Amino acid sequence: MSQVRGAAHATANEVFSVAELVTEAARAAGYDATSRGCAFNVAEVDPFLGVSGNRAKILAALANVLQNAFKFTHARTAVGLTTHSNGVRIFIEVSDHCGGLPHGATEAMFRPFKQSGEDRSGLGLGLSIARRGVEADGGTLTARDIPGAGCVFTIELPQQALH
Repeated sequence: MSQVRGAAHATANEVFSVAELVTEAARAAGYDATSRGCAFNVAEVDPFLGVSGNRAKILAALANVLQNAFKFTHARTAVGLTTHSNGVRIFIEVSDHCGGLPHGATEAMFRPFKQSGEDRSGLGLGLSIARRGVEADGGTLTARDIPGAGCVFTIELPQQALH
């Protein structure tokens, strides 16, 4: 994952395949799944979906969300990665089984240096940086709590035609 994040320093914007982005992120995240004892369910992505932006930053954001999902998901459960489009926007969703969040924690987790849960490894900057990277390309990074079950993180980006 650190190699994926290191690429985020690139500044070039380009139109790129969402399927290829998801494949690359999933390949890297597979190691976290194995080490955490979790299943990793990756849905097939429409090969014609494209976005325009800084591919490295978007990949780093997705890698961070996936790493957090595996960090907080309970063992012997699953993390899911799905992608869909409404024709105008692309939605990349990561679902986990962390057990849900305390009231008010959904937006707080995007603040710099904010950490929750028992695993305090890291600096608490990943989600804040990931959100800024996605927003730089006209997107959003949000989280939705599913009380008692887990969370769904959504990266939403403007859809672009692949050339």
